[in-house]
Amino acid sequence: MIVRDRPTGLTLFLLMRGSIMPRISKVLLFNILLATLVTISHGDLYHTKITLTAIPFSLIGLPLAIFLGFRNTAAYDRYWEARKLWGELVLRSRNLARECLCLIDAPPDGSPDLRPRMVRRAGAFCHALRLQLRGEGEVGDIQALLPEGEWPQVSGSSNRPNAIMMKIGADLGACLRAGLVNPNSAVAIESTLSAMTAAAASCERISNTPVPFSYTLLLHRTAYLYCFLLPFGLVDTLGFMTPVVVAIVAYTFFGLDALGDEIEEPFGLLPNDLPLEAMCRGIEIGLREALGETDLPAPLQAVDYCLM
Repeated sequence: MIVRDRPTGLTLFLLMRGSIMPRISKVLLFNILLATLVTISHGDLYHTKITLTAIPFSLIGLPLAIFLGFRNTAAYDRYWEARKLWGELVLRSRNLARECLCLIDAPPDGSPDLRPRMVRRAGAFCHALRLQLRGEGEVGDIQALLPEGEWPQVSGSSNRPNAIMMKIGADLGACLRAGLVNPNSAVAIESTLSAMTAAAASCERISNTPVPFSYTLLLHRTAYLYCFLLPFGLVDTLGFMTPVVVAIVAYTFFGLDALGDEIEEPFGLLPNDLPLEAMCRGIEIGLREALGETDLPAPLQAVDYCLM
């Protein structure tokens, strides 16, 4: 996620970090060069004049802009839903820590206290979900929060977040059978666990259900054909200003197209994707503070205005 104040003045036009320009620079440069060649040749191709008017571009341009807007709206809906789900995980993890520590009694002397490991497992659950959504393999954050010797059991599961949640549920059942928590409080804690599981399942749904490829492909092709043919329709009217106008139109259409691609998969590692690592670190810090720990990891900071 790009974290910075809105630039002003000339910086607004020259800013590259956080802009979509790096992703579209090559195709945009090609389009501008093509428009320049068309302007120099005045639309002639091998001594044959390619005659196009602005009418077909007017007819196609408006529907294309509308469909690109619809697609970007759908992509942003996925992005915003994903952000709300992770906000739900932040809330539920804090609730779980409070419920475990306040509603479950301390065990008799000599018996293991299950409450701290239940709370720490909630942090491991969030880290495991992050790694699963991003397809990453670094598991050190999960191992650090699980009880010693538990990682081999979790690592063999096809769904590690669910395996960790099963461990938390098993500890809650053990507390209930031992009489450390009354049934009504156990129902409240179970409701929190179910909400965290539901949020994880919804994140998996977003990750595993992309925008239909045929729809995306149609918009890709139409946008590219429109921008590549546009110089032939403008050169007779605009003359030497054709490359400038083509650059502005192509930047808008290519940028909208690329931006939709970027935000429709909100769990990735691109600059405008959700900062899952920073959110997991925040959840971990909150849970460990609730346990009274003082040796806490530092919150992640943005690097070059990018928070991962």
